[in-house]
Amino acid sequence: MTTRSGMTVEQHVQAALEFLEHSDREFEAGDIMQGSEKLWGAASHAVTAIAKQRGWAFSKYNYRRNAVRRLAEEYQDNLLVASYSVALKFHANFYHDTMEAPEIEDDRPVVHNFVRRIVGVVEESAP
Repeated sequence: MTTRSGMTVEQHVQAALEFLEHSDREFEAGDIMQGSEKLWGAASHAVTAIAKQRGWAFSKYNYRRNAVRRLAEEYQDNLLVASYSVALKFHANFYHDTMEAPEIEDDRPVVHNFVRRIVGVVEESAP
């Protein structure tokens, strides 16, 4: 299996989109923990793709958080930072089961939109 750092930008984009699909299936099947982790995985891969594309560090949580902050400044869109924080809630939910059903339903589209926005930026920036 290829490590995260060995994946191409395109492979990270593909992984992000696949994780979005898988998360939907997991939530629909009632597996909140797996749905949560896959939703986080989608966001993480999307951010890794843009960071890798731009030559930014991405191997740690803080590096990916900084990448999101840089994008938010570049695009003057603080919603990116807030949306990434929502994705982090799903990651925590995988471990601690802290999110209630209404919150999950409200927040899932936020992460979907975040991933699609980041993927769009990657595709716009592709050579």
